[in-house]
Amino acid sequence: MSDSDIKIVLPGAAGRMGRTLIAEIAQKPDLRLIGATEPAGSSLVGTDAGTLAGLPEPLGVAITDDPLPLVAEADAIIDFTVPAATAEYAALAAQARIVHVIATTGFDAGQEAQIEAAARHATIIKAGNMSLGVNLLTALTRKVAQTLDADWDIEILEMHHRHKVDAPSGTALMLGKAAAEGRGINHDRFADRGRDGITGERTPGDIGYAVLRGGSVVGEHSAIFAAENERIVLSHIAEDRGLFARGALAAARWGQGKGPGLFSMLDVLGLSDF
Repeated sequence: MSDSDIKIVLPGAAGRMGRTLIAEIAQKPDLRLIGATEPAGSSLVGTDAGTLAGLPEPLGVAITDDPLPLVAEADAIIDFTVPAATAEYAALAAQARIVHVIATTGFDAGQEAQIEAAARHATIIKAGNMSLGVNLLTALTRKVAQTLDADWDIEILEMHHRHKVDAPSGTALMLGKAAAEGRGINHDRFADRGRDGITGERTPGDIGYAVLRGGSVVGEHSAIFAAENERIVLSHIAEDRGLFARGALAAARWGQGKGPGLFSMLDVLGLSDF
């Protein structure tokens, strides 16, 4: 353990991603978990984070429901929680002027505005997916959409486990927005997020979404470009949640010393201008 370690606070420690992150952080010599939280009233408050994550030995970090003293000592918050909690943690990150890595999805307009306001004081890295591979896929999707004309229909297909609560996924929307940006159109105007019944022919220029849910699928995403007699399919398959954790930790490292602003994983990868 060193004074130069990046000190991390982890909200939502008991979730699937929280436990994965605890295990990943414990393996990294340059990172140190200094705090892990769960909502007030959780039966897990007081439990050691290492024990919670199934590590061979305790980490000496007890789960708490009070993030304030933790954030005051932290260099970064890594957040895979829920929109309301993330908006609150963004405000805490702004007060502490630290890095806030946001992998939460499903924000409403008000919560998005809160995060943007927090980014005036905090280094916020926000992405619908923390996978380095998915973010490369996003850059490729934008580039292909920019290259092809409107004769190519764009469809986004995604599948996740049965427990996922939002649809389309944040990653699917990230791909669709990248395609819209590449094509130079307004995403919300052209997004077709549901088809049912007698829909008529496909509206030219739309970006369609298809959503599948089932089993234990970690995440599968495809951006499909379809024209007469040919298709281009860009895909990514996630087989282990550890890849999302590793991407988030890379973002936390990248954000050190960057100063305030709202960034994405494309910035972390150096692909924002690709």
